[in-house]
Amino acid sequence: MRTEGGIEPPSGFLRVTPGNDMSTAEDSVALAPTATLQSVRPDPSFLRRRRIVAFIMQAVLFLAAALSVLVTVGIVYVLVSESAKFFAHVSIFDFLFDTEWTPVFENPRFGIITLVSGTVVSSLIALLVAIPLGTILSIYLSEYANSRLREIVKPCLELLAGIPTVAFGYFALLFLTPIFQIFIPGLSGFNLLVPGIVMGVMILPYIVSVSEDAMRAVPANLREGAYALGFTKLQTATRVIIPGAFSGVTAAYILGMSRAVGETMVVAIAAGQQARIAYNPLEGAATITAYIVQMSLGDLPHGSLAYLTIFAAGLTLFLMTFTFNIVAFWLRRKYREVY
Repeated sequence: MRTEGGIEPPSGFLRVTPGNDMSTAEDSVALAPTATLQSVRPDPSFLRRRRIVAFIMQAVLFLAAALSVLVTVGIVYVLVSESAKFFAHVSIFDFLFDTEWTPVFENPRFGIITLVSGTVVSSLIALLVAIPLGTILSIYLSEYANSRLREIVKPCLELLAGIPTVAFGYFALLFLTPIFQIFIPGLSGFNLLVPGIVMGVMILPYIVSVSEDAMRAVPANLREGAYALGFTKLQTATRVIIPGAFSGVTAAYILGMSRAVGETMVVAIAAGQQARIAYNPLEGAATITAYIVQMSLGDLPHGSLAYLTIFAAGLTLFLMTFTFNIVAFWLRRKYREVY
């Protein structure tokens, strides 16, 4: 049997209700469309199979979504439970405001500010590199580049995200640092400047991709209105496109900041592992991630106070990145433009 459009439905989908209305071909031709639709019904077995498949797919998708939530909850539980054991021996005031971090010394000190300062300095250097370059590249790809060039440049730029961070770390230590020492005589072999610059290059794909998508989402009539007022492409990009895509652009910056704060191998290899307050980026200093790597590879007794510092430092890093994500969410909600 064929439907009104002449397309034969799949087997088991339609069932013709027996009766005088469909007894002959001449009678079926004379039927009104309403009568024909009333006499054709989906087969009950087909509906039953469709409900079963829909239920199975809904369950699979729910489990996939719940898995990420459960993993996050498990990570938070481990960090909080192990950190609680640490803070049972160390006061939060000393942890936040002490200026030395020597957990394996005979007289241990636990001032996390030393590790936080190295993390913040290296991340700020990365942002000083990535934000201007990322914004310029985003404007170029969104407003100036043609579609063919965009299809070439953007995938090549995103290939940076696939390079192992270990390769970036040794590239910074063995190649870039000697070159920078020629122009900056006081630059130490282990420093925060070169790893920060390399991290800025690493997070470029994240900032460019998100920012360019946000800029291209701005309606074309805003561009046309700016051109009608006599704006150049640069003026249109800076005065119309970026304000119109402000929520997406700031989200890209915060995403890049979170990525820089959580970077491990570049700073662990090229920034050194000496825990001290990072006043000078030309000198080396330990970051939170570098310390976690250093202690995880050591021979610390399980359950010791020095071992528990790994989880306390990890909890601090988690709270920092969580704060950045909350700020990004707030900025998107506050400055989101609905067209």
